[in-house]
Amino acid sequence: MMIPREVVEEVRHRTDIVELIGSYVTLKRAGSNFGGLCPFHSEKTPSFTVFPDSQSFYCFGCGAGGDAITFVMKNDNLDYPSAIEVLASRAGIRVVREQEKEKGGLTRSRVHDMNREAAKFFHKCLLDPIGAEGLKYLTEKRGLSMALIKHFGLGFAPGSFNMLTDYMHKKGFTDQELAQGFLCGISQKNGRAYDYFRNRVMFPIIDTAGNVIAFGGRVMDDSKPKYLNSSDTPAFQKRKNLFALNFAKNYSTERLILCEGYMDVISLHAYGFENAVATLGTAITPEQARLMTKYTKQVVICYDADEAGQRAAIKAMEVLGQVGMDVRVLHVTDAKDPDEFLRKFGDARFRRLVEGSRTEFSYKSEKIFAKYSMDIPEERIKASEELCALIALSPSKVEREIYASMVADKLHISAESLKNDVERTRSKKLRAAKQKEGKDASLAARGYGDRVNPDTAKNVQAVAAEEAILGLLMLYPEHRRMITSGTIVLGEDDFFSGLGKRTFARVMQMEAEEGGFDYSLLGEDFSIDEMGRLQSMLQRRRALAENGTAVLRASVETLKQQKQRSDARESGDAVGSIKQLLDAKKKKI
Repeated sequence: MMIPREVVEEVRHRTDIVELIGSYVTLKRAGSNFGGLCPFHSEKTPSFTVFPDSQSFYCFGCGAGGDAITFVMKNDNLDYPSAIEVLASRAGIRVVREQEKEKGGLTRSRVHDMNREAAKFFHKCLLDPIGAEGLKYLTEKRGLSMALIKHFGLGFAPGSFNMLTDYMHKKGFTDQELAQGFLCGISQKNGRAYDYFRNRVMFPIIDTAGNVIAFGGRVMDDSKPKYLNSSDTPAFQKRKNLFALNFAKNYSTERLILCEGYMDVISLHAYGFENAVATLGTAITPEQARLMTKYTKQVVICYDADEAGQRAAIKAMEVLGQVGMDVRVLHVTDAKDPDEFLRKFGDARFRRLVEGSRTEFSYKSEKIFAKYSMDIPEERIKASEELCALIALSPSKVEREIYASMVADKLHISAESLKNDVERTRSKKLRAAKQKEGKDASLAARGYGDRVNPDTAKNVQAVAAEEAILGLLMLYPEHRRMITSGTIVLGEDDFFSGLGKRTFARVMQMEAEEGGFDYSLLGEDFSIDEMGRLQSMLQRRRALAENGTAVLRASVETLKQQKQRSDARESGDAVGSIKQLLDAKKKKI
């Protein structure tokens, strides 16, 4: 084990899971537990529950679950040891790993150290003669002050193939580490390292804890790509981070302003709009949308005025709406982007644009009206159909009635007829959704599409039995003792699925160790999704009144019978299968 068991136990003891998750998710008390919107999938009705008594969490919507360690692993995209280190840091506990097993030895903290040194190098180059071109671009062409350049830690990557690499070698970093951290590449021709970023203005990406986690670089010539961004590392995933959130989180109580590019964000901050953030070279992701819900309830989308920017705005509205965000759209006029608008017209006029930003419905309905002529009956019918479909998406009947009344006059039809069409459209969509849910539920009941435990579809009854057994064993020490003592005969080979075999083996291995079984230690050997499945086993058993020895014995008998049937089917021995079942019934476990 990489981190001593006693350290893991101390970290767990000092971590209150309600306080921990409450710093990420808005939780409300629900009896003895706490509930909220799941941070791991898009939902408007809370299905995420935190259980203080067991110091665990579970989402009944997406199946995510586990303890405090699992939560940090999944939320921050960390491996098991790194998640413990994060929790240890919160609790003031020093962690020393017994041995290093991570791929290539590249840890999250090592990436932080490496990027911090690289950021210093890039910033120094910008202020030296070698960075004159980059500094001129930022100050003269983009109008940034030196104070703003220092505030964002902007830098310059020289055109040389090895200046950064040589500098980082002197700081103790290897080519392998630099390559894994996407600061250098390795030539396929001669195997030598070369600088990944060259002749580019550099934008460090900093997380909310102040760590430099990645970089974006804008080229100074016509080379492609125009912007080059770090790829994913142990410390960074594009889809889970936002540029300048480290600053914007302190000014986000009322709203966040979502931009497309680094320069738009920096310009907004320069003019006093310090609640601006940007995605990292990609369209907005559900993870980024859920990240924003931690800091605000309203997002104003401020994308470029061109057609591509407006298409991206529509996509962003959908993603943000799925997490329950109040979404507004700011329409930039007389300029191609927010940066140009601010430099032409100043902050007062831009502030009016923000305050006058349109709701999602207003924005989309105006787009529909702009497509069609209300003087042509056929086009008016098409507009009516699209508007009905748009209004039908609203879950509130009051909202649907208000929206229908708003557009009825423009369509030259009665509000009542439009409302009726909206409700018919909505009913049709709901029926289709229910049919799909029923089909999905039927497939799920038969185990199809189970990516966590693919063996489920082969024998649903066997997997159900082994999940009952594992839930009982993880919950009750007396049940584990019945297995270790031989009172109930059960071994790894009696389990049907690969996940069941591995879980049973690890649970019983820990039970035989000095400290006994500890659920938190499972995170080292099982994936985040598998931990969610194990948590679902626990939750199902906790919800049942009867979890005694009789239930355990019955589940073991069912598992063994189902396993024998499956083994017989595989061998084609139908007669032997019947004989085995008859013999099994005569024996007492």
